[in-house]
Amino acid sequence: MRTTDAASIIEVAGLTKVYGANGTAVHALRGIDMSVAAGEFVALIGPSGSGKSTLMAILGCLDSPTGGSYLFDGERVDGLSGAALARIRNEKIGFVFQNYNLLPKASVARNVELPMLYAGVGRRERRERAMELLERVGIAEKARQLPAVLSGGQRQRVAIARALANRPKMLLADEPTGALDSKTGHEVLALFQDLHASGNTVVLVTHDPTIAALAGRRVEIHDGRVQPAAAAA
Repeated sequence: MRTTDAASIIEVAGLTKVYGANGTAVHALRGIDMSVAAGEFVALIGPSGSGKSTLMAILGCLDSPTGGSYLFDGERVDGLSGAALARIRNEKIGFVFQNYNLLPKASVARNVELPMLYAGVGRRERRERAMELLERVGIAEKARQLPAVLSGGQRQRVAIARALANRPKMLLADEPTGALDSKTGHEVLALFQDLHASGNTVVLVTHDPTIAALAGRRVEIHDGRVQPAAAAA
């Protein structure tokens, strides 16, 4: 199934997520409607327990909804098999996590190459693209080092380079400055702004209004629902 809006990367309608059953059921999402256009910078904001992390997992094809529909890049993805979701994650979505999720025993360059390895990209192209991306995020000189010797900000730059490795349709960042000090956090956020200015679609999950204000649009989640004022902003 294809979406009629070719400019949309994300189209969700009536999205629900329920954990458990009967008396123990927890309704994490209660009918989410939202869209994200290609090239947009959107912040998903809400307090702990609001449902934003559940929504992020579904948007990133890390989880499936209980109900509703989700079209990603024109493809109906709710209800797909685990293998099909893994293909979309690797080919079309770049993830940036709060705690970096780098391989500690692999070099910086090898960490960036890994998604390309899974995608079947040849060795020479992997190496060239990894170095280009490390140059882009400002740490090409660290290519042969291990993540353990890098600062938090440098590790997050490696994670961003890795997220860009397969030229994804969307960057999905989950509290990307949560483990960083204020100064380093601002530098990383500036990098996301630069990536957006270069045409990348960015969806950033945060609980911090000052971070959300840097996005072009904010979608506020409370009790598993999109707040109307934020959705219309």
